[in-house]
Amino acid sequence: MNFLFARAPSIRIAPTATAHRSISHSVSVSKALPFYLNTLRSAEQNDGKVLRMLMFGKPGAGKGTLSARLVKKYDILSLSTGDLLRQHIAERTEIGRQAEEIVAQGSLLPDDVMLKVVASKLESLNNRHWILDGFPRTLGQGKLLDAHLQSQNAPLSLVVNLDVADNVILSRISDRWVHLPSGRVYNMSYNRPKVDGFDDETGEPLTRRPDDNPEIFSRRLKQFYDSTSPLLAYYASPVNKLARLVTLQGETSDEIWPQLDAVVRRSFPGIRERVSSISQRRYSLSDPFAMEQEKRAIKRGAASDGPNPSKFLN
Repeated sequence: MNFLFARAPSIRIAPTATAHRSISHSVSVSKALPFYLNTLRSAEQNDGKVLRMLMFGKPGAGKGTLSARLVKKYDILSLSTGDLLRQHIAERTEIGRQAEEIVAQGSLLPDDVMLKVVASKLESLNNRHWILDGFPRTLGQGKLLDAHLQSQNAPLSLVVNLDVADNVILSRISDRWVHLPSGRVYNMSYNRPKVDGFDDETGEPLTRRPDDNPEIFSRRLKQFYDSTSPLLAYYASPVNKLARLVTLQGETSDEIWPQLDAVVRRSFPGIRERVSSISQRRYSLSDPFAMEQEKRAIKRGAASDGPNPSKFLN
């Protein structure tokens, strides 16, 4: 495995603050996670700079929050495999009937069925920018997805790995509250609701996820390392000739967001901002403090993802 990792340049994009070390039960496996940024390909090889993106991260790392920010700011579609599967079942499609029968038996859906669920949507998107959530989760699924996308001449173009220390996430989930109907997540440490215990938009009560406890988190974390570490190694290897793999480090979504935003803007310059996002940004930049914060975020992104990657090499 180490030999495989040595064949690709290793780059981390991280804030200046020192990252926390992982908790003891995951130190040995966390070393196997690849933190690599593949050599940037030409515009032609990147298929016209269309964003076709996967985001990985430990449970509680902020995947949902950061994906939602991208979708809110840019003209990007967020595709949830769970939602797509439920839609197929509700519409009684051939794939939906097949999946419903498997689920009713208490079995897991085979990789080829999950690929059909995803492919049925992706094939209709043409040159739209998208983020895929929930698939792939294993190395086998990743290879199947890659083969399908390449057969459609629409390969992945960006893979993001969110690197948040285990002990930071454990502390975070202990303070997490959720509005289940919408999926909005609040944290009593850094993202409190306007009124404690109630959703900002609907006023409905917030709840705790039953799996937000240290014991269950430890099991979910082990599952992440077991399944996702080989998948990230695959995207870091020379086999992955098109998609760019970048790892972003931080303790909160607010800390990681400027890095992610800078990577997307620089890698996909043709991506359009939504009108509501532009209006909101113009309003916020009328405040000198907000303007200075925006400038700093841009500078941090440039420093992290600039033309001299050698200073990030291990």
